[in-house]
Amino acid sequence: MPQDRRDCQTKPEIALVEIDRIRAAGIRFGCVLADAGYDLSAQFRQGLTDRGLTWAIGIPYKQKVYPADVAMTFPVAGRGRPRQRHISDVTSIGAQTMLETAKWRTVSSRCGTKGRLCARFAALRVRVADGPPQRIHDMGPQHLPGEEVWLVGEHRSTGERKYYLSNLPAATPLKQLAGAIKARWVCEQAHQQLKEELGLDHFEGRSWIGLHRHCLMSMIAFAFLQSRRLKEAKGEKRIAGPPPQPSLPAIRQAILVALAQPLIWPPFHRTPSGVANCSALNSRGERILSPEWGWFSL
Repeated sequence: MPQDRRDCQTKPEIALVEIDRIRAAGIRFGCVLADAGYDLSAQFRQGLTDRGLTWAIGIPYKQKVYPADVAMTFPVAGRGRPRQRHISDVTSIGAQTMLETAKWRTVSSRCGTKGRLCARFAALRVRVADGPPQRIHDMGPQHLPGEEVWLVGEHRSTGERKYYLSNLPAATPLKQLAGAIKARWVCEQAHQQLKEELGLDHFEGRSWIGLHRHCLMSMIAFAFLQSRRLKEAKGEKRIAGPPPQPSLPAIRQAILVALAQPLIWPPFHRTPSGVANCSALNSRGERILSPEWGWFSL
């Protein structure tokens, strides 16, 4: 491992470093999406806000929040010196409790292979309890209100419940909030296919360079398979139906089947432009490989 990489860093710290690196390279992106493992660190959310980025991050159901209209007051001391720090006029409560009285609405987020995927969503403006700690009455140290954000709840058809925070603008409609949150499904699907179809998690070496080369080759293979899948789908965008077919595993399997067939190489011949051209044929006489262009045609 390189010497400058040996310092211990938490996952949120590594994520912020990577975000700074890709932004410095000129890569542009929209909303930053993360699961609940990142929201355990308030510094991660604050770091994204300080960088001027919009984000939508999963949180545990017990994440403490305040109402958006919470006020800060100076309590009157019964004895002793006057209080020097203000406190909130209400106590913080869990995200699940905050959304119990909210209005829930069924929202369709995307089209799946079995039709449109729907869930019930609710959203409220809140202030996260991630400010500096302060003793409030007899409850001991409590985190004061932080920035105002969206608190979004999701009730899935399976009975599972999820909660999120997002700093999208206050005028953002519920459907757009749900769409931003569920966009993380694309990342999860990519990770799953990289592991199941291309062996991203099969590296067993101990070399830093070897690990990065393995990840790079897995991503290159994934990009190639995606390009073949989209070409077979002819770039059609289906609004009411399932995602474009065939699927990435089907493309991978078709390539393996094509490569397993015996190849028949006809003699080279010259094209009118003077370029040598030759195509590999399978046993049925179908072209599956063009050396001139280096691609497979399935």
